[in-house]
Amino acid sequence: MTYDIAIVGGGIVGLATARELLARHPHMKLVVLEKEDVLATHQTGHNSGVIHSGIYYKPGSLKAKLCVEGRRLLWSYCDAKGIPYKGVGKLIVATEERELPLLDDLYRRGLENGIENLEIVDAKGIAKREPQCRGLKAIFSPVTGIVDYGVVARSYGADVLEAGGTIETGREVAAITRKGDATVVHAKDGDYEARYVITCGGLQSDRLAKMTGGKADPKIVPFRGDYLILKPEKRDMIKGNIYPVPDPSFPFLGVHFTPRMNGDVWLGPNAVLAFAREGYTFTTIDPRDLFETLTYPGFIKLSTRYMGTGMGEIYRDLVRGAYVKALQRYIPELAVDDTLPGPSGVRAQAMMADGEMVDDFVFDGDERVVHVRNAPSPAATSSLAIGRYISDDADKRFGLGATPAAV
Repeated sequence: MTYDIAIVGGGIVGLATARELLARHPHMKLVVLEKEDVLATHQTGHNSGVIHSGIYYKPGSLKAKLCVEGRRLLWSYCDAKGIPYKGVGKLIVATEERELPLLDDLYRRGLENGIENLEIVDAKGIAKREPQCRGLKAIFSPVTGIVDYGVVARSYGADVLEAGGTIETGREVAAITRKGDATVVHAKDGDYEARYVITCGGLQSDRLAKMTGGKADPKIVPFRGDYLILKPEKRDMIKGNIYPVPDPSFPFLGVHFTPRMNGDVWLGPNAVLAFAREGYTFTTIDPRDLFETLTYPGFIKLSTRYMGTGMGEIYRDLVRGAYVKALQRYIPELAVDDTLPGPSGVRAQAMMADGEMVDDFVFDGDERVVHVRNAPSPAATSSLAIGRYISDDADKRFGLGATPAAV
């Protein structure tokens, strides 16, 4: 069969885009190709499950716009589908005097981004909301929540099938070529011909873009984040999300506390180089992936710049006591014996050759293809808004012509 559109990637972004396109174009022949045997296996299935408010992101950026819009769409979607979620809120806690100006700047950014009902609270206000937490001052965001994004993504998939779309799993893409006015996606166990292609490949996004002649940069460098979890009898130590004030000297956010829909409480993550793009353990090594990373000029420059920070992350990855010490900055009563080894995730971090990490969502393409080049957190929160954004782009690039569909 020749399809109108083939979407490569069955994570939450690819599925959100597929359901949006089918809602706009009910008679479209659309196929989603996922390399794993089940949907939402990688970033969607390994994230912390937070419904982000949008406070951290630069005003005017795609992350800021699409996170705030996507959060509201996600709430409506979950309500309509009966998908459980919780509005547990979030404290962003300053524990040192030097963080107070940064916290004030973050509060102003949140207001500019249109985050609802933000509050500045003092030490007593922190203790009122999180009795075990200690800090000088904090931002409280009541609109931050939690959800199981695997459940959300599978619901998107059901929407795609109900709308007449096709989902093929176990279809890893090896090449994408042009054939006259069509594009051929060469996948495991068969080829798929489509008029247009959209790639939402996450950890493989740069490789998919290069298959159609896209630029080498931004390049994906995988960073693994390992979590600890609180023992079940210690879960009542944490009520909602507790987050740090971003450290300008550190390229990632830092450790935090995250309640989960199943009652677990995740602690972390750290951030260390993954030795494979899908390397969820310290011992998982893919020689090709590792060689590409270690020889990439951008990674060499980044690792040189953050050598001390990186070594500290590796140490905490291997020594649980050091990991817990970082967490005790917020919860002083936390002990090593209160924790258990937890899950891991891999962040598909887009990077440029000059060593700069790409901070915003990145989408590009040509008249026959759209590529999602960078969609890390808060992509899950933003998924329905990203689906609309990509569909708008596709409608223009491909000349499809449509108005956004309702959630």
